[in-house]
Amino acid sequence: MGALALSKPVERTGQQERTGQQERTRHTEPKELRIRTRMGEKGRFVIPAAMREALGMNVGDVISLRVVDGEVRVATMRSRIRRAQERVRHLVPPGTLVSDELSAERREAAKYE
Repeated sequence: MGALALSKPVERTGQQERTGQQERTRHTEPKELRIRTRMGEKGRFVIPAAMREALGMNVGDVISLRVVDGEVRVATMRSRIRRAQERVRHLVPPGTLVSDELSAERREAAKYE
């Protein structure tokens, strides 16, 4: 399998994020990162290290694959969850913990069961 050079350098930040026992480095998404590679046996291909770094992918991470407009989109589940949270953030008043509200609703419903 051959690969071409990256079209633009990866932009990185130095922010560290602690998740359980793993330490992860958050990266900003590059403006554009392109590479060509060949499909191997059983439909396999390698995501180059620079792209994995740009996406904040680590060994053992859950990866989401989707087909959108004839293209395969690859994302970490962490980034998909973050994006979903950003989309609904305007629905939650500032200073409100949705988890606390859900727990309170469940306790209230349990009283009547």
